[in-house]
Amino acid sequence: MLYRVETGPHAGMDDTQGRKTAQRLRKDLNLAVAEVRQTKVFTVDGLDAAQVQRLLDEGVWHDPILQQAALTPLPLAQPAQWFVEVGFRPGVTDNEARTARDTAALVLGLPRESLRVYTSVQYRLSSDAAAPLGREQVEALARDLLCNTLIQRYRIKSAAEWAAEPGFAPQAAAVTGTADATVETIALSGMDDAALQQASRENTWALNLAELHRIRAHFTGLEEAARRAALQLPADPTDVEMEVLAQTWSEHCKHKIFAARIEYTDADTGRREVVDNLYKTCIRDATAILRERMGANDYCKSVFKDNAGVIAFINGYDACIKVETHNSPSALDPYGGALTGIVGVNRDPMGTGMGAELVCNTDVFCFASPFYDQPLPPRLLHPRRVLEGVREGVEHGGNKSGIPTVNGSLVFDERFLGKPLVFCGTVGLLPAEINGRAGWYKKAEPGDVIVMTGGRIGKDGIHGATFSSEELHEGSPATAVQIGDPITQRKMYDFILRARDMGLYHAITDNGAGGLSSSVGEMAEDTGGCVLDAAKAPLKYDGLRPWEILLSEAQERMTLAVPPDKLESFLELAARMDVEATALGYFTESGYFEVRYGERVVASLDMDFMHNGVPQLRLEAQWRAPEARDVRVDVAQVEQGAFLQRMLGRLNICSKEYIVRQYDHEVRGGSVIKPMVGVKRDGPSDAGVLRPLLESDAGLVVSHGICPKFSDYDAYWMMANAMDEAIRNAVAVGANPDALAGVDNFCWCDPVASPANPDGRYKLAQLVRACRALRQFSLAFGVPCISGKDSMKNDYTGGGERISIPPTVLFSVLGVMGNVTAAQTSDFKRPGDLIYLLGGTWREMAGSEAADELGLKGGRVPHVDAAAALPRYRAVNALMGQKAIAACHDCSDGGLAVALAEMCIGGRLGAEVDLNAVPALETMNLTELLYSESASRLVVSVRPDLGMIFDALGQWQLCARIGTVTEDARLTLRSGDSALCAVPVEDLTKAFKRTLDW
Repeated sequence: MLYRVETGPHAGMDDTQGRKTAQRLRKDLNLAVAEVRQTKVFTVDGLDAAQVQRLLDEGVWHDPILQQAALTPLPLAQPAQWFVEVGFRPGVTDNEARTARDTAALVLGLPRESLRVYTSVQYRLSSDAAAPLGREQVEALARDLLCNTLIQRYRIKSAAEWAAEPGFAPQAAAVTGTADATVETIALSGMDDAALQQASRENTWALNLAELHRIRAHFTGLEEAARRAALQLPADPTDVEMEVLAQTWSEHCKHKIFAARIEYTDADTGRREVVDNLYKTCIRDATAILRERMGANDYCKSVFKDNAGVIAFINGYDACIKVETHNSPSALDPYGGALTGIVGVNRDPMGTGMGAELVCNTDVFCFASPFYDQPLPPRLLHPRRVLEGVREGVEHGGNKSGIPTVNGSLVFDERFLGKPLVFCGTVGLLPAEINGRAGWYKKAEPGDVIVMTGGRIGKDGIHGATFSSEELHEGSPATAVQIGDPITQRKMYDFILRARDMGLYHAITDNGAGGLSSSVGEMAEDTGGCVLDAAKAPLKYDGLRPWEILLSEAQERMTLAVPPDKLESFLELAARMDVEATALGYFTESGYFEVRYGERVVASLDMDFMHNGVPQLRLEAQWRAPEARDVRVDVAQVEQGAFLQRMLGRLNICSKEYIVRQYDHEVRGGSVIKPMVGVKRDGPSDAGVLRPLLESDAGLVVSHGICPKFSDYDAYWMMANAMDEAIRNAVAVGANPDALAGVDNFCWCDPVASPANPDGRYKLAQLVRACRALRQFSLAFGVPCISGKDSMKNDYTGGGERISIPPTVLFSVLGVMGNVTAAQTSDFKRPGDLIYLLGGTWREMAGSEAADELGLKGGRVPHVDAAAALPRYRAVNALMGQKAIAACHDCSDGGLAVALAEMCIGGRLGAEVDLNAVPALETMNLTELLYSESASRLVVSVRPDLGMIFDALGQWQLCARIGTVTEDARLTLRSGDSALCAVPVEDLTKAFKRTLDW
C-alpha cells in the first residue's frame, strides 16, 4: 500500500525555500506572487501504517524542531489560490528518495530492497489580490520555472479544487524496466536521394548524401550480403546498425569538417591552395614538432588519443585536462544540459589512462545579454533564464561532486541568443605508474569482459551526438538532452579509483556521445572486435528498443574491460560500494562490432568500415578580408572618469562575483589563487592555482583565453589573441611559460555552404585562418596542444530567422609551478610600490570594449608578436621566482585603464599613473592609449627598492615605469601635469559590481 507523508515548516516559521521561489517567480517571470509555501512529500511503498507512523514520531524524514509532518495534507498557514506538485518522472534518479529509503530501512530493521520511496515538492501559491493568477499563468510558471519537464512532471489544483478534495493522490513510479525487442530494417536499397535525405532528417542521423550512399553501397556488396545472410541479418541495415553508424560518423564524433579536403581561395590575392585535414596539418603536427624539439625534456605523456591529454607533473604523478562543450543541450534545457556538461567532462579524466583523480573544474559561458528585451524566436529561451539555468546546473554538478571550481569567465554577445556556448573542463591527477605500468596507458585485451558501471539506461540523451552535429531548430528533439546525477557518479568514481588500485581492469572509458555504441566501439579497436548483449543492460524503465539501449547517453556510466579472472572480485567490490555493475559481453579479435539481443544478432558491423569508412568531405573556402574602416575612439577629458566607470559596468568587464560565489573553490583545501582575490576577495584573478598534493608545494595553473569579438575582423587574430591571453594569464600568476600545455575548443557557425547557408565558404575560410594561427603561435610560444574538441553547427533557424554565433575558440592552458608560494595575485599590495607596464601599446581599437561602448565598428584588430612576448613572459616568471613582484595583472578587455582599476579594486588602494610614460608605439589619443586592447601586456607593481631591476629590464624589453600605488584610494590618471581624472576606488568598485548585482 502507498502512504504519503507531507513535511514542512511549523506554522509561524519562516519558509526560506518558499521565499526564494517567490522571489524567482517575481524576478524571472514578472508574476505578482504574494507568497509561496513549500512542502516536501514522501511517497512510500512496502510499509504498514504503524511503521510509517514510527518514522513520523521519530523524526526520521524531518526535523521536529523546525518542521511538522503528517499523513494528511498539512494545514494551510495562509490561504492559497493555487497548489502545484512537482515530482520526478519514472526512471529518473531521485537521490533524496534513495537516502530516505535507506534511512527508513535502517531505523525499521528492514532490507532496503523491500522499500520504494519517491519524493515530490508541493508549492502553495498566494497571488496579489490586484493581479490574481489564472490557470494558464500557473501552468506556465510550473512548466517554465518550477518543473524541468524533461525529468519531472507536475499537477495543479485551484483553491476550489483543493477545498473539494485536499491534497494530491499518492503517485509512484517504476524503477526498473524491460526492453522492447523490436528491431526494424532500414530499406536503404529502395530509397532515392530525396528519401535518403528525408530519412536522415526525420531520424536525426545528421548524415549527408555521400555518407548515405557509402553506407548503402557497403551493405549491397556481395560478400557482405552473404556474411549477413549467414547471421540471419537482412540485406539492408537494421535500425541498430544505422543508428550506430550515424553516431560514429557524426560531426560530433568524427570531426569531419576538421578532416575535410578544403579548396581555399584568398579572393584578395587570387591565391588558391588545397588544405588536406586541418586537424592533422595545424594541430596534431604542430604538437609533434614541439615534442621532437623538446627531446628528452618532452613533458607530454598522452596527446589526442584518450579522453584527456596528459602531461608530466611531479613526485610520481602526471596531470591531465579535458574541456568539453554542451551547447545544444543547454539551449533546450539550460540546467540539465549544463549539469550534464560538467559531470560529463568529469568522466573524461576519470576514463583517461587507468583513471585519474579529479582535482578541479573550470567553466566558461557565452550568452546573449541577460537584459535582452526583444521578442524571442520560437523555441529559444530568454538569456537570463539560460544564464541562471546553466549557472545552477554547473554549480550542482561540481559542488555535489566535491570538486572545486577554480577558474572561469563569461562572455556576452547578442549572437549567442541563437545558441549559448557552455564550456566545462576538468583537471585530473594520475599516478605515473599503476601496478607496474604507466598510469596513462590502457588497452583492452581479447577475452576481457565488457562491464558497464554506474547509472541505468534511459531515453535521455538519445541522439545526443547527432543532434549536436546539426543546427538548432524548432523541431530539435528534447530527448537529446541527458540528465546528470552527481551523487550516483561520485559513488561510481570512488569505486573506480579503488578498483584501479587493486588492478581489477585493463581499460576504462566513459559512456559519452553515442553511449555504449561509442565506448564499446572505441575500446573494441584495441582488440579488433566485440560481442555485446543489449538485453543484459540495466534499464530505468520499460520500452527501450535495442538501438536506444545502445545509443542512450544516460549519464554517470563508465565502460571497463575486466579480465575474466578478476570479474568476480570487480562485481563484489561494486556491490560493497553500492555501485551497479553489469557484464554485457566480451572483446574479441573477430573484426566485427557485434550486438545481440539475447540469442539474436541485431547488428554486425565491420570494425574498419565503422570507424574509417566515412568519406572525406570536400569543401570550398573563400577568404575576403572585411572592408577596413578607421575609427577614432575619443572621449572628452572632463568625461574620462565617468567613462571609466561606464566601462567597468560593461557585461564583458563587470564583476562576475554573483556567479563565482555559487561555486565551491575551497573543497579539498588545495586552491591557492581563487577566482576572486584582494583584501575583500572581490577583485578578479587572472588564473587559478591549486596544490593538488597537499604534502608538496608543487602546483598546477589553469587559465584560458577567449576573444570572439575579434572574429568580425579576422579569425586569425582572434585565435592568436585567445592563445596569448591564456598564456599571459598563466604567467601573471606564476606559471612557467616553458611548461605549458594547451587545449583548443572550437565553436563555429556552420562552415558548409548551402542554399540555407550562403556564406558558408567565408565561415570555412575563417576556420582555416584560425587553425593556421593555432599552428603558428603554438610553435612560436612553444605550447603544445594535448587535447581539444570542436562544435561546428552553432546556428539557430526558426521563425524565419537565422542566428549564427561569432566564430569562437576557447584556448585553455594547464601549467606547472615548482613552488606555489611564488604565486602572485592581481591586487595592489602596498602604497609606494612602483607600477610598471610590460609591453607596447598600438592603436588597435577594432573589437575593443571602448569602441563598442561608443557604438563604433572598425579600426585595426590587435596583433600578437610571440617573438617579443615570450622573452617578456620568461622574464616575469624569473622575477616571480625571486618574489620580486608584488602584483601582476594582464591587460585584456578594456585595456590599460580597466586593468589599473581592477588592481585598485582588489587592493582597495589608489594609483597615480602618468600616461606620457606608457610605451605607445604609434600616434594615438589618450582615450585610445587607455583602452586599446593590444596583446601581450602585463601591469606589475614592485617594491621601490626593486625598481632598479625593472628599469634595467627596460633596456632590452618594452618595460616602463608608469606610476605609483597610493594610499589615497583614488585612481588618478595624468598626462604630464594635466589630470584626466581622479576617481575614488569605492566609486570604481560600485561601478564594477553594479551590473550583475542581482
